[in-house]
Amino acid sequence: MNLPVSEQLNIQFLLRLFDNKSESYKLFWFKAIMNHVAEGKNTAKYNELVNDMICEAWYMVTEYHLNLGPSDTLEALVHHISHISGMKSSEKRETILEFLHKCEDKKVLTMKRTLTKNVPYRLQAPFFQTLRGNTEWKVPEKEIVEKIRQEERLIYYISELAGMESQIEIQDEWFQYLLENQEIILGWIHFNMITYLQRRNPNVPGISDKLKAPQERKLEKVKKYWNLIASIKPIKEIYGNNIITPKDISIDHFIPWSYVANDELWNLHPTTRTINSSKSNNLPDWDIYFQSLSKIEFAAYKLVWEHEKIHDAFDKCVREHINSADVQYKLYRQGVDFQEFTCNLEEIMHPIYQAAQNVGFRRWKYDICKEG
Repeated sequence: MNLPVSEQLNIQFLLRLFDNKSESYKLFWFKAIMNHVAEGKNTAKYNELVNDMICEAWYMVTEYHLNLGPSDTLEALVHHISHISGMKSSEKRETILEFLHKCEDKKVLTMKRTLTKNVPYRLQAPFFQTLRGNTEWKVPEKEIVEKIRQEERLIYYISELAGMESQIEIQDEWFQYLLENQEIILGWIHFNMITYLQRRNPNVPGISDKLKAPQERKLEKVKKYWNLIASIKPIKEIYGNNIITPKDISIDHFIPWSYVANDELWNLHPTTRTINSSKSNNLPDWDIYFQSLSKIEFAAYKLVWEHEKIHDAFDKCVREHINSADVQYKLYRQGVDFQEFTCNLEEIMHPIYQAAQNVGFRRWKYDICKEG
């Protein structure tokens, strides 16, 4: 992916910022810098940038369970903050920043400082003329900063060195370039982030949809489909055996959306709003609930071929919620019996379910006593 050219600046060095990245820090650090640029700021303190890194990583770590790298300090820091703060994965950025601003937890402060040991300096390594070998870096931080100040035409320099209050200052020509081309540069960072995370999370689908919190999902066609089915034949949801009613219907992703990152019809089924909220993004116990899921999905499948209105509603769902012709043939062609339907559904779902469990999604069982 190319970036806009400049007669004054060496864009080829900029393109090499993310070379040799074994951890995620360079990506998040530069993204934090770009966030400041977008706000018209040409200076930023280390603490501000690290707080921004935490916000950027928050949802992908706490909700999607993405692995940022082997022994990644940023990932561990997000998990620790999530644990001590009790903040939700969907917490607003402003709330996270407010907590970080007031937080005096020693472990948080230590880990934040760890994140600034190398990345503020090594990010710009492609530009350096003197800092070439690894031995050049094995000196006190103050000496590294002095050496960097001798380099020419860097994106930014360290104007003050004072621990987490250290400050970077973006050079005028670079600031104008980054500001004017911010959309393209953010797209470039986005591309590099996806590439990096796909390598670190080879079994996780939909990485490109997991860099930030999702927009509201549109499941109205699916809801109408299930409501129409319930109007013809009463159905009970699979977790608490409650009769589905139009007033209380909620569409659940059996395997959580935060893992699959899609709205495939075979993974969607009706439940109540209360139960769906209780389930959250956990995995329903396979041994307890899969057979019930298969039964309700098969009952819906049968009605598709028995009632024209349901078939019409199904066809509308197909356009948006079935993205594989092979899956559509296996599950929804006319004449499939229950045993074949169940076997095919299990073949499709179980490997995905197991992969979600392997990356940390917890098993869940509905507790009617808690709801009461």
